Amino acid sequence: MTDYRWAPVSHADLEPWATLVNHLAKVDGTGEFSSVENLAEELDSSHRDPQRDTWAVWDGDRMVADAAVSVPPTPDYEGRARCSVSGGVHPDHRGRGLGSRLLALCEARGRELLAERHPGREAYFSADGQLAGSSARELLTDHGYAVVRHFNHLRRDLDDVADLPPGPAYDDIELLSPGPGHEGATRVAHEQAFTDHWGSGPVAPGPWHERWVSRSARAELSTIAVARGGEHDGQVVAYVLVGQWVDREAYVNLVGTVAAFRGRGLAAACLRRTIGLSAASGDYDVIDLDVDSTSPTGATRLYERLGFHQLRQTAAMRRPVKASA
Repeated sequence: MTDYRWAPVSHADLEPWATLVNHLAKVDGTGEFSSVENLAEELDSSHRDPQRDTWAVWDGDRMVADAAVSVPPTPDYEGRARCSVSGGVHPDHRGRGLGSRLLALCEARGRELLAERHPGREAYFSADGQLAGSSARELLTDHGYAVVRHFNHLRRDLDDVADLPPGPAYDDIELLSPGPGHEGATRVAHEQAFTDHWGSGPVAPGPWHERWVSRSARAELSTIAVARGGEHDGQVVAYVLVGQWVDREAYVNLVGTVAAFRGRGLAAACLRRTIGLSAASGDYDVIDLDVDSTSPTGATRLYERLGFHQLRQTAAMRRPVKASA
């Protein structure tokens, strides 16, 4: 029987951690690849203590499983606290109870964090159920999690953007790439835009800043729509924020339009500009995004009109828990 070593994930583990994460992304078909540098930023997140909130399982000098837990400082827009659990087990080491033990560790630590940050508040555990039939979904189902939403992963090739449908012209809107001075205004716009989006909640300034300045962020490809004139002058009213996790692939992290400006095609205009910038740079072959399959804004139809097609569908899974349990 394998004598596994259990320990928190540290900066000294970044190379083997990246090897494991990228192997799982390939064999499980999730496409969730990452780099050493991006994992280092993830480890340094302001609301995560690596010593208490991460776990690595080692077989000799190989990391064969990992897990992490995270509790945002703000509840979702329905007033519930959220605890995210994540991780994976190398296929050669599945079926030995590692996943169940890691999940139990995540949930136990998650209850502590929920009690500290959201005492007495209704709460739930959330996890990525990955593809239908995956070992992750089977494990989570066995431990009381249920599929609560499906997300479509979409892709658009950038070899030909001449077929992009033209958009309207705006006299009162300026489209531009965001700079440092747009950080706060874009966060406010995001909070306003996502109040009716499933599973979302306000983002505190600290975590938003980490996202804004992260090494994966690509401001030069991102687009914000800024109102010019009238009572909303200077406000960010729509946005497309882009990152890069995989070589030659741009990824749309966030898309949103504040409610008062919906119905004017601003999200499409921002995305159309971003697609053009990504193609013109010569640094990207495709642009990807994930969208709630039942989005109230009809986002999937918008993306299809702009040339995106579905690559795969994953599931979000939840299990309710009392923060004080």
